[in-house]
Parts: sequence; C-alpha cells; structure tokens
Amino acid sequence: MTTLNAPDLNAAELTAANATAPGLTTANATAPATHVPGVTAPDVTVDVIGGGFIALQARRHFGARPDIPYATLVAAGVSDTSETSPECFRREELLVRRTAQRCREHGRLLVFLSSAAGGLYGREGEGREDGAPAPFSAYGRHKLAMERLVADSGARWLTLRLSHLVGTQQNARQLVPSLVRQIRSGEVAVHRGARRDLLDVRHFLVVLDRLLALGVHGRVVNVASGTAVPAERLVAGVEERLGCRARRRFHDVPPETLRVSTRLMCSLVPESREFGLGPDYPDELLDRYVRGRGTSGGGDA
Repeated sequence: MTTLNAPDLNAAELTAANATAPGLTTANATAPATHVPGVTAPDVTVDVIGGGFIALQARRHFGARPDIPYATLVAAGVSDTSETSPECFRREELLVRRTAQRCREHGRLLVFLSSAAGGLYGREGEGREDGAPAPFSAYGRHKLAMERLVADSGARWLTLRLSHLVGTQQNARQLVPSLVRQIRSGEVAVHRGARRDLLDVRHFLVVLDRLLALGVHGRVVNVASGTAVPAERLVAGVEERLGCRARRRFHDVPPETLRVSTRLMCSLVPESREFGLGPDYPDELLDRYVRGRGTSGGGDA
C-alpha cells in the first residue's frame, strides 16, 4: 500500500521553492477566491508555500486577498513516509528555517504541517499531542526534528499533525488514488498489518480556518479522524466502489494498532464534532471520493 502523508511537494518543486527569494513560493496572489462548500469565508489572509494537493486546496479556500498575510502555511516538504534520503530531509529543513526567519521578521504565524502517522507516533497506543512520540522511521524522526526546529525558531507557530488527507485533484501517487490505479490495473500491493487514518481535506480546512481565526499558536494539534482502517479493509472498500477486484500482492509489516487522538482538535474546534467522525467515516469518504471519482482531477486516478 502506498504510504504518502500530508505535505506534498516533490524534490524538484521543493528545490525551486528554496531557490526563490526573497519570498519563497507563495500562492495567494493568483489564487481564485473560492471556498470549501459549507465553510464560511476565512477571516485571515494566508500565504501558502507549495505546489501540491494541500497547497492547491488551501489556496482555493483562503483565496486571493490584498491584505498583509497573517500566517504562512508550509504545505511543502517530504511527503513519502518511506523516505530516507538525507538530501531530501536537508532541503525541507532549509525551507522551514528560511520560512521561520521570514515569519519572525514580519510577525507572521508559521503553520507547519507534520505527520500523525505511525512513523512519528509509533505502531501502538494512542497518539496524543502531549505524549512521547516513538518514531520508528527516518521520516518520523525527521518530522519530529522539524517540529522542534519550528518551536525553537522564535516565530509564532502552530504545528498540525495530519493523517492521510483525501479529496479532489490528488497526486496519483497519494494513498487513495494509488489504490484506485492499482486495482484498475488488476494487481494491488497490500501492507498486511498496516492501518491508515483518513480525513477529508475539506474538514482539514475547517480546522485550520478555525484555529487561525481563534489565534491559536504555540500548540501541536492532531488533525485526523481518529479511526484507523486496516489495509485489507481499505483495499476491499475501494474495490467495492469501483466494482472490480484485483489480485493481492501482500507485504507483511509489524502490526499497527495506533489510534490518533482527536480530543484536542474537537476541544479547540467544536465544529469538528459535526464531521461525522466515527467507524463509518472512512466508508463515507470512499463513497464521496472513489464512487464519485473525486480523488483525481481528470478522472484518471
């Protein structure tokens, strides 16, 4: 099973972003002023750094505004949870350091997107923001180090630990589009023992919007559904909605029982209690984005 997580700029795009001076790669100057259905217009202006799925969705949500930005959202960096390249990690570190410096100089809030995956929290137990993470991968250790860098940067900051976001116009390599593509091809890789927490990108934007409007800073907040889906069930769910079945290629991994806590998210953003979080939430996501073919921009995922 593909194991991609939140921020989603590839190496070439990230290099280009690092090389851009003095303002890096920001997005709200040309973004259309459209918003997630059912979400009120944002009260703040946000610069978005990145060129992938999350950056696109954030630009659409926050729109093009001439105001001085209140926050800078770093929707760029290492996104593959299996990444081990020191060079990729170094590029993200450089981007985060430069962005933090500019946020500190201009009085902006730095919003850093980290990971709520097992690679950071560990394979078992409850993933709580006030707990002691037990990263078991180079990716998890790197993300934890970036969180500490952000917290020590001197800029006002907010770190969001994201689960696997699902929505329209995703990169074909991301989790759900990848499964759709593999199943249609007739063979799908299944990481037996793995679990994935899925969250609608529209719900992520609601949480981000409210946290910014409330002025929350200096906090780490999980943004997840709190429901971890076994890999086999996720594959079967995608197959059911596509109306076809693929041959499994199993890869056994150490069993994962991690459950990401959503207590803090629900406390800070009471609106998140209206997302329908619970055991049926993943199926509703698949109904929306697989049966409705919403995970790919052109229907080819």
